Amino acid sequence: MNTASLKQDYQERIVPALMKEFGYKSVMQTPKLEKIVLNQGLGIAVADKKIIEVAINEMTAITGQKAVQTVSKKDISNFKLRKKMPIGVRVTLRGDRMYEFLERLIRVALPRVRDFKGIENKLDGRGNYTLGIEEQIIFPEINIDNISRLLGMNITFVTTAKTDEEGFALLKEFGLPFKKN
Repeated sequence: MNTASLKQDYQERIVPALMKEFGYKSVMQTPKLEKIVLNQGLGIAVADKKIIEVAINEMTAITGQKAVQTVSKKDISNFKLRKKMPIGVRVTLRGDRMYEFLERLIRVALPRVRDFKGIENKLDGRGNYTLGIEEQIIFPEINIDNISRLLGMNITFVTTAKTDEEGFALLKEFGLPFKKN
């Protein structure tokens, strides 16, 4: 399946299913996936600057889009943190790259998680969903031999849904493997 097919699947199958389920009058009312944001918080980078470079390269390999470093907003002496120190890596995916990444996440990466029983089905109250991944090695783009330490990440699916029910239905239609209640 290429990216056009996932986008096409949204327009041909998912939109009519959501319109029927929620009784929308117009196609424009149906929620859609706006963006996917991948974020790695790397507090350990305070001690070792190379961690940020490694994380940027890994995130770029996983997403196919250049990752940017995030910096601290203020000084926190307890964490030996100064303002504008690099403390994380972030990528925001939209359009075709977003659909391509979603496809690889659902079809390739999530099935590689050990003891996988599905993902939690708790949304944020506004139809968005954040998935925490503990190891970056579930992505085939990462070579296990070159890894110095396992880094987790958060993947946030931002939708235009107004409620959790709409957002959940949209993400379920895209094929995210939620746990059964």
